[in-house]
Amino acid sequence: MTSAPIVVHRPSLLGGRRVTVHSSGRDEILGTAYSDHDLVVFLEGAGVAEPEAVLDDPQWVEWRGGHAHEFHAA
Repeated sequence: MTSAPIVVHRPSLLGGRRVTVHSSGRDEILGTAYSDHDLVVFLEGAGVAEPEAVLDDPQWVEWRGGHAHEFHAA
């Protein structure tokens, strides 16, 4: 398990990245983000205050399988 509660998974073959949040002992899929804007919207919906400020904070967000902020097809 990662120490960051939010995981942005590797880009899919069709583009976009699945986003999960670890809360209350389980992982919940928030959706597939196709941009930073999508990611911010998901995090706002999950109750993250000031989500733009945590995107590059490794204590909050782990970017897996690709560079941060890249959402194009793998």
